[in-house]
Amino acid sequence: MATHDLTGRTVLAIVTSYGVEQDELVVPLEHLREHGAVVTVASPGAQDVATLVGDKDPGQTVPADVSLDDVEAEGFDLLLIPGGTLNADTLRLEEATTRLVRTFANSGRPIAAICHGPWALVEAGVVEGKTLTSYPSLRTDILNAGAAEWRDESVVVCTAQDRTVITSRTPKDLDDFLGAVDDALVS
Repeated sequence: MATHDLTGRTVLAIVTSYGVEQDELVVPLEHLREHGAVVTVASPGAQDVATLVGDKDPGQTVPADVSLDDVEAEGFDLLLIPGGTLNADTLRLEEATTRLVRTFANSGRPIAAICHGPWALVEAGVVEGKTLTSYPSLRTDILNAGAAEWRDESVVVCTAQDRTVITSRTPKDLDDFLGAVDDALVS
């Protein structure tokens, strides 16, 4: 994976306080910060984030920086939506999630979602005409929400409708996912 200097770039990661797949949050946070990006983690009530490994085993706890309800999309270059079944299922029901996803989509700023994270895109109604990937069990949800195509690939970057959406399947695809995120942040 080629790396870029991300100094001056800002990323908003939105999560719930429990059930985020550890590597889908921790690995991007570390990668982006090591390359100079400022990453803000937003969770409901600014609660620390108890991650899980494989949706069942306790993982690292990640501090939140701001409340999901209070954060505004302005000032951020990219929206990051990690997966984890429990996280993604709960996150998509938060009004703030829908508001943030729509704001990023309408502004043309990139959105990057991995694993079950694309559920937030479905809930916000921003997948119509897009080509995406995800954890395989979301395929039907994504297609039923109007996506043009679902692909079983490590990363899919769709720029249709002048909106960049980066999606990936699982933590095994993080290298490709982060490469696409880096590219979106420097373009």
